[in-house]
Amino acid sequence: MTKEELMRKAIALSIENVKRDGGPFGAVIAKDGEIVATGVNRVTDSCDPTAHAEVSAIRAAAEKLKTFDLSGYEIYSSCEPCPMCLGAIYWARLDKLYFANTKTDAKDIGFDDSFIYEELELKLEDRALKAETLLRNEAIVAFEDWMKKDNKTEY
Repeated sequence: MTKEELMRKAIALSIENVKRDGGPFGAVIAKDGEIVATGVNRVTDSCDPTAHAEVSAIRAAAEKLKTFDLSGYEIYSSCEPCPMCLGAIYWARLDKLYFANTKTDAKDIGFDDSFIYEELELKLEDRALKAETLLRNEAIVAFEDWMKKDNKTEY
């Protein structure tokens, strides 16, 4: 399939999902023009705030391929990914992202991520979500143990 056909599939998934009362987002993961996995927004359906189309597609691809490293694959999203999904795309090591609707288009229909982008620029103490470091000296043991391991799988 061409990249346009793969994007049309992501768009079709988003349109179909709206008809099934889901969010207007779809995603496709492909390699060499072949679809490996797809995902749609299942936030309200699954009561899972992380069940965005891109994350769902990444989970499906990783499970199918039995790997967390999706190097060599591309993702086609019906909309520019939110910060969470963009982070997941980076962590999955996908080679390329294609998207159709923009984050401004999403904002215009009530899916506004600008607050998160703005929060990330603030100092920890200035963010709306209050946070504090707690028991770091106890938690650091896991990191020290990790660094000592010779047989760890780095990711």
